[in-house]
Amino acid sequence: ATLESVALGRRADNDRPHDGASVHTAPLDQPLVLDLDQTLLRSDLLVECLVAALRRNPFILVLAMVWLVRGRAVLKQKLAAFAPDDLDAIPAHDGVVELAEREARRGRSIVLATASDELMARRVAKRFPFIGEVMASNGVQNLKGAAKADALAERFPQGFIYAGDSRADITVWQKAASAVGVNLQPKTARALARLGKPMLLLNDAGHPARVLAKAARLKQWAKNTLIFAPLFLAGMMTDAAAWRDAMLAFFGLGFVASATYMLNDLFDLNDDRRHWTKRNRPLASGALPIGEGLLLVPVLAFAGFTLAFAAGWPVLATVALYTIITLAYSFHVKRVPVLDVAILATLFTLRLFLGVVAIGAVISPWLFVFSMTLFLSLSTAKRHTEVVRMALHGQSKTAGRGYIARDEPMLLALGLAAAMSAVVLFSLYLTAEAFQAAMYSAPGFLWATPILLFLWLGRVWLVSQRGELDDDPVAFALKDKASLALGLMLGLAFGGAVFGGHAAVTLPWIA
Repeated sequence: ATLESVALGRRADNDRPHDGASVHTAPLDQPLVLDLDQTLLRSDLLVECLVAALRRNPFILVLAMVWLVRGRAVLKQKLAAFAPDDLDAIPAHDGVVELAEREARRGRSIVLATASDELMARRVAKRFPFIGEVMASNGVQNLKGAAKADALAERFPQGFIYAGDSRADITVWQKAASAVGVNLQPKTARALARLGKPMLLLNDAGHPARVLAKAARLKQWAKNTLIFAPLFLAGMMTDAAAWRDAMLAFFGLGFVASATYMLNDLFDLNDDRRHWTKRNRPLASGALPIGEGLLLVPVLAFAGFTLAFAAGWPVLATVALYTIITLAYSFHVKRVPVLDVAILATLFTLRLFLGVVAIGAVISPWLFVFSMTLFLSLSTAKRHTEVVRMALHGQSKTAGRGYIARDEPMLLALGLAAAMSAVVLFSLYLTAEAFQAAMYSAPGFLWATPILLFLWLGRVWLVSQRGELDDDPVAFALKDKASLALGLMLGLAFGGAVFGGHAAVTLPWIA
């Protein structure tokens, strides 16, 4: 979205207005100087290079600490060698680009002045034709804060307009003729206002809570409700202790899963930025700074494992197993066709198993086999959707995955076979065990469940084949009215089976 320009309506001690328009009316011999990290680009190149280096070799972190001891300029120069191949994929701030393009057309010089390494800065500058000059760190001098302010004041004695984003830029704004603030924190915006300079604020930052919730993929926590299924299947709905342990397992797995999602997004930045929908993820789009993402991963993981430990050693061990499998999937398995969907189905089934160990229930093996086939179908639908959309976008290979466009018929066949297997296995479970379970007072209602399951899986695959399915079938189900209606009917069927004994007396043919 285009950035919104906001001019603070305050007056400084000298009674000069903080008028955004005054930035545009400044003398044309005053260049517009753009900071790079979090200003022109919606990311930090140093952190981008660090993540790229860690993706190649995690032990590079030790070398990075050694380079940092020698100075930040040395660290930036060394890490520049690991820069992402496609710098053009790093999102830019649209409002800053629009401002620079407009001022360049008016005849104003546009300068890129950044603390990033000079090699990186010049590579980025080639992407923006309006940039006429580059000033950057060179391995000896770190062009940040006071060093940048002094260099710009010496280079442009006639004055300059400076666009920055952080409190470290206050010293530069002190020597600038006019200021442009990009997504400033409130304290930084107030500090800039106190300088009494003409200024323009550009802000397109989303609400922090919404950005964080999206980055942590809180919607995906809906998958973790499988943990509560054993409470109902084992007839422990009224056991308060069981609910407590299940809740601890739910939140423990939720926080750990969010940490792994975020870690996966950090290592998939390049692929996500080339994807038609994943490029809108907070880390890929720049809505959440990569540095904050790196800090959140251990915080979320620690919170999750602490809660899992509180639920008991079996829960902790299961969550640890989930984490190991998830990391293996993120770093390698997701690029192996067919194995990737099998692992996704395993992770879903592991959620069900976590619920079992959390409450100490005994669950029929039929349900674990059913879970594997059901979620194998849904995981395959996720891949099938990506391949179908890939073809619609004129691509022949999925970024970061092992599938090609010609794999679509195979994925369709595999997914439909798994879907029908799930329906058959659930029907066998009903006849072999469910009807004999003491918790069901009217088990005849359960015959509706395989029919409803068939209708929902059929809808998922119909929509997937048409290329209209959300990338994640679970997210699709939470928004799709037909899916929600089928889910409601499924719940009513189970409720009838448990509490509908009187209905069986009134309607004998149900029994």
